[in-house]
Formats: sequence, structure tokens, C-alpha cells
Amino acid sequence: MKLWGYFRSSAAFRARIALTLKGIPYDQGFVHLRKAEQRSPEFLARNPQGLVPFLEDGSTGIAQSLAICEYLDEIHPAPPFLPTDPAGRARVRSLTLAIACDIHPLNNLRVLTYLTKTLKVDKAAHDAWYRHWIAEGFAALEKEFAAPATGRYCHGDAPTLADICLVPQVFNAKRFYSDDELAAYPRLMRIFATCMAHPAFDAARPENQPDFEA
Repeated sequence: MKLWGYFRSSAAFRARIALTLKGIPYDQGFVHLRKAEQRSPEFLARNPQGLVPFLEDGSTGIAQSLAICEYLDEIHPAPPFLPTDPAGRARVRSLTLAIACDIHPLNNLRVLTYLTKTLKVDKAAHDAWYRHWIAEGFAALEKEFAAPATGRYCHGDAPTLADICLVPQVFNAKRFYSDDELAAYPRLMRIFATCMAHPAFDAARPENQPDFEA
């Protein structure tokens, strides 16, 4: 397998975690988002969406991080990314989508670039926008994590798809929030710390990638 990504991309981070949790060896291809390499003819020929991550598995090409995670879970069932019971699977999917659909898209590079370059939003408004959506999303998740189903991880005592999405989002938030500010979400940050003690999450972190830039 070959995963095309960028060290700072939250979505590519998810895919790296998923591959590593499954113990699947893979090569990496690098697409520098800030240099707009995702819009190059070469990459668009590979992935017309012009986004990372993009997974190649032989003749199969898969865009979108959640689709990649589902694919990996189907071809390598252990360890599973979803609980066995319908209610548990629904809860994990709900937590996953709260991050991947309601927080991340509002604060990804495309949106932030549009705010500054096209709408001419100044830095103060840019940062306020980012912080608003993180605070709203994290406050809701903090309440969700009070549910009895929450164990050491987002749901139970093993990593799930929700944890795969949570960790990159916290990394992203740390660019605009101090650790003291994030302490306002103690359940969320406890789960984050548990995840980061897991070798698969640690190996996938941005600074451990070959294309990392300080």
C-alpha cells in the first residue's frame, strides 16, 4: 500500500493511525499542501478530488480518510475500529462524524485560506473563527464523554474510529489553544493522553513523518 499525504493534514494523520493500528506496512508519498501540490496535474490524475489522504492498494485507489479507515477495517478486521453491538457502533460513528463533519471541515486549510486570501479576513478574525468552532465542538464532545460507554478511550477500552479522528483534531487545536485552555475539557484530554501512550498513535504523529517541517 502507498499513502499519499502531508505531515500536518489531520485527515492524513487519521489514515496513518489506522494503518499503524492494523499493523499494515505501507509506503508514503508526499503532497505539500502549502505549495498547492494537491492541485498539480500529476496528483489530480491520481485523485480528482485534489485532497489528501489518498490510499493506493494495487489497482485500488481510495480518497477520503473515513473511507480509507472503513476499507482497512474490512480487509483487516483485527483489531476492529467499531464495537460489535449496533448501539456501540452507532455511538462511535456519531462521535466520529461530530469531529470529521462538524469540526474539521470548518477549520481545514482550504477554508482558512479562503477566509484570508479571498474574503480578506484579518488574523484576529481568522483566529476567532478557528477557536469558535473548536470550542463549540469540544464542549459537545466533553459532554458525550460523560456517557457510561466511555472507558479509557472514546468508547470502551480499545481504540475506535472515534479515537482515530479525535487525536488529529486535538493536535490541530493545539496550534491555537494553550494546554491550560484545553484543560477545560478534562475528559477529552484524558482520552487524548491515553491514545498518545499507544505506540500506533505516537508513530503516526506529524513530527515523526519524513516530510515534517518545523
